[in-house]
Amino acid sequence: MRQATIFREPGRFGGWPANYGMWNWGDEIVVGFTVGAQKTVARGHAIDKSQPVINMQARSLDRGATWQVEEFNGQRPDERGLSADEHMAPGLRLSEVMDLETALVPSKLLRFQHPNFALMAARTGLARGVFSFFYASYDRCRSWAGPYRLPIFGSTGIAARTDYIVQGEHSALFFLTANKADGAEGKVICVGTEDGGMTFELLAEVGGEPPTAGDFAIMPAALALSGKRLLCARRCRDGASGLSWIDLYASDDSGRSWRFLNRPVDFHQRGHSGNPPCLKQLSDGRLLLIYGDRDGPYNICARVSIDEGISFSGEIILRSGGANGDMGYVRAVVLDGDSVIAAYYINDRPDGDGERFIEATIWQP
Repeated sequence: MRQATIFREPGRFGGWPANYGMWNWGDEIVVGFTVGAQKTVARGHAIDKSQPVINMQARSLDRGATWQVEEFNGQRPDERGLSADEHMAPGLRLSEVMDLETALVPSKLLRFQHPNFALMAARTGLARGVFSFFYASYDRCRSWAGPYRLPIFGSTGIAARTDYIVQGEHSALFFLTANKADGAEGKVICVGTEDGGMTFELLAEVGGEPPTAGDFAIMPAALALSGKRLLCARRCRDGASGLSWIDLYASDDSGRSWRFLNRPVDFHQRGHSGNPPCLKQLSDGRLLLIYGDRDGPYNICARVSIDEGISFSGEIILRSGGANGDMGYVRAVVLDGDSVIAAYYINDRPDGDGERFIEATIWQP
C-alpha cells in the first residue's frame, strides 16, 4: 500500500473527487476534482468563498504512480465552477448564469459502450430548485460534450454527482440525489435511459425519503453484480442526533425496487455529516466499500465483503494522518490484477491549517 500525490499547491484547496468521477481504460486513469483558494476557518471546508473555483482533472498513464493535471475541457456557463455553488459567494455561483433550459438534449443517442466513453454529472447547488446536468466524452476525458439536461423527476431539486451503470449501447442507469419535499437534500433515486440520454424514466427511490427535518440520504454509490442484481450505498445523517452512517440496499430487478441489506459503517462522532461511500468489486467477487472516516483520527478506510454485501469486514486503514475532518470524498477504480487506485482529498499539516490536496492510495487487497 502506497500513496501518490495527484494535486498539491500551497494556498490552494483541492477537493471532492466524489462529486466529479473517476474512470479508467486499462492502465490509463482520469479523476475529476475542483480547485479553489484555501482560507483558514474555525470548522468546515477551508475554502475562500469569495474566490472562483476551477474544475480540474488529472491523468495517470502508469497505474496511478504519477499524474498530470489538466483543466476540465468542457463548456461551463460564464466559466463558473461546476457542483460548487454551496461553497461560492453570490456573484460566483453557476445558478446565477444557468437555468435548466441552458442544458440541451443530446443531438444524437449517446453511445455508453464506446471504448473511450466517460460521463460526468454536475449540479448547480443543494437547496430547493437545484438542477443537474451531465457531460459525455468519447476521448478519455480529453474533451467533453454537453451540458445535457437531467429532468427534475417531480422533486424539489436534483443534486447529481457522477454515479451511473452502463447497461447497453444506448441504455444506462443514473443514481441521483433528489431533494426532499421540504426542499432540503435529500433522498436517492434510480433513473434509466433507453435512448442514449434523450429521455429518462424514474424507476424507484432507493430506501425512500428520510422522514425528519435535518435527515438525509445522499451521494449514492451503485454497483452491478450478476444478472439483474444491483447494490447501492448511501451517505446518511440523522438530523436530531447528529449521527451519520453508510447503509446499503439491493435490487434484484435492475433498479425498479430496492430492499435494505445492512449498515456497514457507523460514525460515532456527532455533527460532521459523514462521508460518501465508494463501492467496487474485485475479479474474485469480493466487494470493497471505501470512504473517509471523519471520526478522529481522520483516516481513509475500506471494508471488504465476501458475500455480496450481506456482511463486511472490520475497518482497513488505507491512509492515516489526516489533520481534521475536511477530507475524504473517495473515488476508486480497479485495474487488471485487482490493483485498486483510490483518490480522495486530505490535509496532513498537524495544526489542520494546511492546503487541501488530492492524493491516491494504491492498494492490492
